[in-house]
Amino acid sequence: MAIAAPIFVFAVIDVINLVLLVFALIVQGVALVHAITQRSDGFAAIGTLPKGGWVAILAVCLALTLLSFGALSIFGLIGIAAGLIYLLDVRVGLRDLHDGKGFW
Repeated sequence: MAIAAPIFVFAVIDVINLVLLVFALIVQGVALVHAITQRSDGFAAIGTLPKGGWVAILAVCLALTLLSFGALSIFGLIGIAAGLIYLLDVRVGLRDLHDGKGFW
């Protein structure tokens, strides 16, 4: 009975790490696809990094998150932060620039 608890704990930790990895990959993937599909002049109009800069940052972060196999690694955390900054700040600015119209 005493040996079952540590085994269960490691299984729970593995599931939590997997859920966080999937969350990180979804956030970074959505941000990367959105950045690729936007017009480049919109980035300059809202006063942020150019499109190429955002695409490079998001692609490198996504690749490093995949290679490090964990959302809790330093690269995974930076990737989550970059993806969320893009989605919560830049995407909103681009949407407001186009009067809120569009698929995204």
